[in-house]
Amino acid sequence: MSSQQLLVTYEGNIQKILFNRPEKRNAISFDIYTNLVKILQSGATDSNVTLTVLSGVGDYYSSGNDMTNNPSDLINEDTDTSITLQKYVAAFIDYPKPLIAIVNGPAIGISATTLALCDIVFASDTATFHTPFTLRGMTPEGCSSVLFPRIFGNSVASELLYTGRKLNAQEALQYGFVSGVFTTEEIERDLWPRIHAWAKLPPQSMIFAKQLVRVPMLSMLHEANKRECKRLEERWESEEFMNAITAFFNRKSKL
Repeated sequence: MSSQQLLVTYEGNIQKILFNRPEKRNAISFDIYTNLVKILQSGATDSNVTLTVLSGVGDYYSSGNDMTNNPSDLINEDTDTSITLQKYVAAFIDYPKPLIAIVNGPAIGISATTLALCDIVFASDTATFHTPFTLRGMTPEGCSSVLFPRIFGNSVASELLYTGRKLNAQEALQYGFVSGVFTTEEIERDLWPRIHAWAKLPPQSMIFAKQLVRVPMLSMLHEANKRECKRLEERWESEEFMNAITAFFNRKSKL
């Protein structure tokens, strides 16, 4: 179940999903938004899959939303509140099996916020975490408005979400956002054997363990996702957003 922009492989009981747009720093296109949901749904119902691992091809985990996406493409015309982005985040919220991220490089925007919805996150020593929403005239998503304060505390979360402070891998480890930091060599030599060992654990026990952790938060997370996406719809129609995006592309053209 691979696509050009998402590389999906199966190693034993592990479903491995790689963002596969290295020439675009693994920016998340409309194709990725829609197809990752389908791939996670496939993993959820596949009895041969015990856990799923997310990572990226090349030097980036993902640079976040592809800024060439037309925001109107992320809005489902069927209803005002059904948004492609909302379904994308909901797929992370509802995934019933262990979801592990190996952040092999910078994670920006939606690719950084959805890490908080993963069960275990590891980082390369080259990874950074950046949520520049305000700079681009937008607001937090990926349930970061409720999860970041829990993880980082109110003060640091506010700095990350309001001002776009960037964290390096060691800072992310310090705050408990990631479980460990590895060199590229250590990821292959030490981390992957550990994940393969986890994939041999009793799968139903892990599913039930995740249910006990996640179920009490489900309604809160879905409500936050809905609220965040509704605010983003308003932002996409604002003059402030259009000015910020124009400034973004003007900066890129001068590089």
